[in-house]
Amino acid sequence: MDAPIATFSLFALDCPDPVGLARFYSRITGWPLAEQDHDDWVELDSGGAGATLAFQRIEEGEFRPPQWPGQEHPQRAHTDFAVPDLDAGEAAVLAIGARKHDVQPSPDSFRVFLDPIGHPFCLVKP
Repeated sequence: MDAPIATFSLFALDCPDPVGLARFYSRITGWPLAEQDHDDWVELDSGGAGATLAFQRIEEGEFRPPQWPGQEHPQRAHTDFAVPDLDAGEAAVLAIGARKHDVQPSPDSFRVFLDPIGHPFCLVKP
């Protein structure tokens, strides 16, 4: 196997309100918002756990949430979060503003949710 070219460092989501969406994902991960110079780019501080999440501002009118599972406005990526208990994880993300998606292909092993602005993410059973 060849040596790696790079180390994965972060996953960035486009959004109209980087601080607001960062706070949502901070509640899921327990990672605080990293210090920042401005509100157009916000990262979570993963505490040295490896990769982190970042949130990049785009204009409100330019953002269209993906329409999963359809392809009219397809998702380009989604994030999975492992939880020890799917029911408890579901209750927790719903309490902080997530919405459960109508389509649940395998609810015993993973569940699909939408963040407050429509990005899909999953809670998965390890």
